[in-house]
Amino acid sequence: MPILCRLKLIIVHSHYRPGGVRRIIELATPHLVAALRPAASEVIMVGGEMPGAAWTAHFAAQLKGVRVSWLTDRILGYTSELPAALRAPTQVPRLARRIHRQLERVLREASAGDAVVWAHNQGLGRNLLVTRALQQLCLARGVPLLLHHHDWWFDNRWARWPEMRQAGFRTLGEVAHTLLPAAPNIRHLAINQPDAVILQRHFGRQAAWLPNLSERAARAPRQRVSAARRWLARELGGDVPVWLVPCRLLRRKNLAEALLLTRWLRPEAWLVTTGGASSADEHAYAGALAAAARRNHWPLRLAMLDGREGSAPAVSELIESSEAILLTSLQEGFGLPNLEATAAGRPLIARRLPNIAPDLARFGFRFPHAYDEVRVDPGLFDWRAEVQRQQRRWRAWRARLPAGCRPPVGAPTLLAEGNTAAGVPFSRLTLVAQLEVLAGDPSRSWAACAPLNPFLQRWRILAAAGALKVAPWPERASRWLSGPAYAARWIEALHAGTGRELRRQGNRNPGLPALQEFIRAKLARENQFPLLWTSEP
Repeated sequence: MPILCRLKLIIVHSHYRPGGVRRIIELATPHLVAALRPAASEVIMVGGEMPGAAWTAHFAAQLKGVRVSWLTDRILGYTSELPAALRAPTQVPRLARRIHRQLERVLREASAGDAVVWAHNQGLGRNLLVTRALQQLCLARGVPLLLHHHDWWFDNRWARWPEMRQAGFRTLGEVAHTLLPAAPNIRHLAINQPDAVILQRHFGRQAAWLPNLSERAARAPRQRVSAARRWLARELGGDVPVWLVPCRLLRRKNLAEALLLTRWLRPEAWLVTTGGASSADEHAYAGALAAAARRNHWPLRLAMLDGREGSAPAVSELIESSEAILLTSLQEGFGLPNLEATAAGRPLIARRLPNIAPDLARFGFRFPHAYDEVRVDPGLFDWRAEVQRQQRRWRAWRARLPAGCRPPVGAPTLLAEGNTAAGVPFSRLTLVAQLEVLAGDPSRSWAACAPLNPFLQRWRILAAAGALKVAPWPERASRWLSGPAYAARWIEALHAGTGRELRRQGNRNPGLPALQEFIRAKLARENQFPLLWTSEP
């Protein structure tokens, strides 16, 4: 796929709300433009909505004179957020035509030598009509299409399945053909090795591992960090220790666990999160957590930056001004906050996630305060009611799965374990039970649970002394995570493969067996969390 003339880089994302994907686009695009010079002439941003003016101006300024244009239309965003009349099954053909026309506007004059489409997170399945139109238009013009997979719809996001069926994609085969297409001009990029291995097994050199970039950049000026501390003090009503979770308000972030750890390890601290809920699916969870905090007078401030972009400190400045950073997620595609905390020289307390921990170790990172589970005494919540609640929700969740996916699904951890002498993982509880644990006296819950978590006893002593450890930034990380290294791997993926592997497969669609392998892995018992079965709090 040679670049023969001036080049348009077309970036597609459903939305440009604060979060990990937008952050990667923001960090990576200047390096891609620099690596593609002098060909790179224009960056075209495509999506369902515009970001804030401050971010838009900052993004354009980083590209040093390359023209930036925007095409935004709500029909290019999440289908579920469109008005019901617009996404009704009878209206899907009309909606598909509108989407095709909009995308054709940016691809009308594109060809193999003068355009590249870099499409993010289509694997979430939030708008298959956009994904299908992209591959049709790119295939017709020979334009390279890089499908960059950050997250997946089948990874504890099964609410997407009925949405996709309503949009006319009735079978797993149809979904696989759209989200995991095979064509000589298409590349699949994964941000962690487990996902990349599966993709490469089915797509050969048409798939690549592209770890996110995160450089150990210069620290924020001291006066800006001081200003961020003063801002936090004004917002929280005093100069108090702040433990920060730099994330959106999502169920998978498991924020009740972050609050539990804060109350146990540093009772004087406030727990602060940055972003708000980014989709309607998360509003019930966010509301229940916020209501419990008000009711119990917890030192918790949720979504502190939501709607305040440009009028508040940057996330990086808040990270530097906080006493500790937490990442208690149930699942992550990469774990960018791990690296941002390390780059800022702040202590990090984080769950050790099996799909990203090996990658981080390969980059050279060693996190002194990483853990697998926080275990709690089942006497701290209504055990009988929780088991019944989980049984009901698990059965309802399982019934919503595609019929062919149900047999391999085993009972989740809490329902399968009979012996609770070692406690139960807090992460395997519903939000109702998690809030019951939190509602009690923290000194009582700590006394009951400290013997179940010996590592936390050591961390509590360190936290009280202000001596939590900071992970060192490894020398070899730059070879993997620097901007130039990222751009080099991106361009290598762009030019890799000739489609020979696909021709050898004949008419077989590798997307379906790839999807089936992914689903088998994601439905394993260890990957099941009650918080993610339903949006019900």
